[in-house]
Amino acid sequence: MGLLLTTFVIGTDDFIIAGILPNIASDLKVSEAVAGQLVTVFSITFAVAAPVMAVATARVPRRILIVGGLTVFAVVNFATVFATSYPVLMALRTVAALVAATVSPAAFAVAGALAPPERIGRAIGTVASGLTVSLVVGVLAGAWLGSTFGWQVTFVCVGALTCLGVVLTATTLPRLPQLPVVGVQARLVLLRRPAVLMCVLGTVIGACSGLMPYTFIAPVTHDLTGLGDSWVTVAIVVDGIAGAVGTFIGGRLNDRWGTDRALISLLGAVLLSTLAMVAVGIVSGGSAPFWLLCLLLIVWGMAGWAYNPPMNARALQMAGAAGTEAVALNTSGLYVGIALAGMIGGGALSGGGGTGVLIAAAAVGLINILFMSVAVRRYPARRPEPAPRVPAAAP
Repeated sequence: MGLLLTTFVIGTDDFIIAGILPNIASDLKVSEAVAGQLVTVFSITFAVAAPVMAVATARVPRRILIVGGLTVFAVVNFATVFATSYPVLMALRTVAALVAATVSPAAFAVAGALAPPERIGRAIGTVASGLTVSLVVGVLAGAWLGSTFGWQVTFVCVGALTCLGVVLTATTLPRLPQLPVVGVQARLVLLRRPAVLMCVLGTVIGACSGLMPYTFIAPVTHDLTGLGDSWVTVAIVVDGIAGAVGTFIGGRLNDRWGTDRALISLLGAVLLSTLAMVAVGIVSGGSAPFWLLCLLLIVWGMAGWAYNPPMNARALQMAGAAGTEAVALNTSGLYVGIALAGMIGGGALSGGGGTGVLIAAAAVGLINILFMSVAVRRYPARRPEPAPRVPAAAP
């Protein structure tokens, strides 16, 4: 529960800005475009810092790292309340991103280390669900809190939730067994393995494809159904709930089917659901029933976020002793993919509207399924064996 809350507060702290941009811009006397750079800087800092901080903190016990990091994260969010200028707020967001980049990969790696081999996928999926729930809660709760009480209150709430995460993690997270320390040079060698790098590249391409429709969900909803902005919120909620459920499903599929089969199957589901939305956009001429779009969003959202647990499980396995660093690098790939989704999707939106975005996402998705098919064939993941049962002692 503590690790799930960890990813939830980190994800919320990132995504919550989207809901309070107008409030921040008005209060700090900057344009909304300038205020939006708070999101960009957070994401870039996270992407760059995650693998660096993973290596730098490799010798720090995981329990101390996560509890200590969350404590600093809470302090930074409380301090944000007193930011009276845009540069100060930007500096605090940068510090928050550095802490998040340190704690988040460690939380995923610890979840995998604590779980028995046959349940690693569902353990990672449970922790990842905190991130997917924050996609919905962060944006919607941030918008409501910001408009009702002021944008500063949103960071107070994140800080308070982080304090709860500190308490839960400190009291429930067991001490991990002391593992042999692998030097920095050896860790970097492990991270340079082609199998690990292919995992990261697969995450970049997958995030670009899977999150492109979400980034432009407003024009996609409008162009497919002809409905206004009020329905976009419903679409966001539907996709967010589906994503949270998908992370659980992805973890269980990883453990039941094996990592490689789960990955390829989920990529196929993402591609097919995206193509189905393309077909709906072309055939309906912009008047598709909203329930049909929601149905496709459920399939797409579930499959897209279900991809996260087996990919992280694969990165952990391929990197061996550098598992935490591999997850950090993989997380960086996620943020790079999000940035590419905005760039490629923006160009597709200019040329073809919401349907154009979906076509671009499907094209990138096809590239990813071909790429990962080669990756899993060349570097197959081991099928985890159940942990041996210890026979009960005779009376």
